Amino acid sequence: MKLRATDLIIVSGMSGSGKSVALQSLEDIGYYCIDNLPAVLLPEFNEYLPDHTSGSDSEIAGAAVSMDARNSNFLDDLDETLEILKDQGRACRILFVDAEEQVLVRRYSETRRKHPLTSSSTPLVEGIRLEREMLQPLRDRAEKVLDTTETTPHQLRGQVRDFAGGSSVDGPLILLESFGFKYGSPREADFIFDVRCLPNPHWEADLRQLTGLDEPVARYLESQTMVLEMTEEIFSFLKRWLPGFANENRSYITVAIGCTGGQHRSVYICEQVVKRFIDRDIGAQVRHRQLEMNALD
Repeated sequence: MKLRATDLIIVSGMSGSGKSVALQSLEDIGYYCIDNLPAVLLPEFNEYLPDHTSGSDSEIAGAAVSMDARNSNFLDDLDETLEILKDQGRACRILFVDAEEQVLVRRYSETRRKHPLTSSSTPLVEGIRLEREMLQPLRDRAEKVLDTTETTPHQLRGQVRDFAGGSSVDGPLILLESFGFKYGSPREADFIFDVRCLPNPHWEADLRQLTGLDEPVARYLESQTMVLEMTEEIFSFLKRWLPGFANENRSYITVAIGCTGGQHRSVYICEQVVKRFIDRDIGAQVRHRQLEMNALD
């Protein structure tokens, strides 16, 4: 696989938010990963990566380095470091992992780990707030922010893999994610569409245990004019505004489509919208949050 200029990912975020899981996820899909590389070595590390213009093949899918509050020099020289990488012909993407303050406190209390910015005079909450302030410039520069407040490690791995996949397409990559409103809305979504107004296969006894991926459910939904209209209107809206995101240098757009349980209607519509994009050679991926979670039970 050839390493493209966009295949250098900087993983950052709040301590306890899941940065290690994110980095491990990239390593699992073939990225060469380094945890907390000293900032001064980042341009030198880049020089050792395969050049996307050299025509040589690489066995690695890309490279990723984690940078956090322990690396204060990187934060101080962020703009300069990114400019050096740009001069070297290596544009990098920043992935920021975050979570709400009370969740971070709970996670540290449960694991009894020491926060990197706490001390005998700095309690945990103050350390977390100081870290958030230090990392804000990096969060502002991030191409994608993943909020893990209500995210399982399994879901986070899937989101990181989806983010990594965004380097292989031209223009914004669209991720369609189905979900169930009764389990909460995805925090990372740029758009959320509610399809609970559509006829529900759940009330058909022979369809209740099936999903939107099954042919009988698809036939039932395709027979409903409202479903066809909703699908086409969601696709038309996204297609209409996609060029605007491209002009803003956005390369990753998450669109969440929700029904009550995330099993029938949202799954079917996500699949249909993704198919329409792929048929037009527009980069798109699909994930089904509730189906993935049910598969783990």
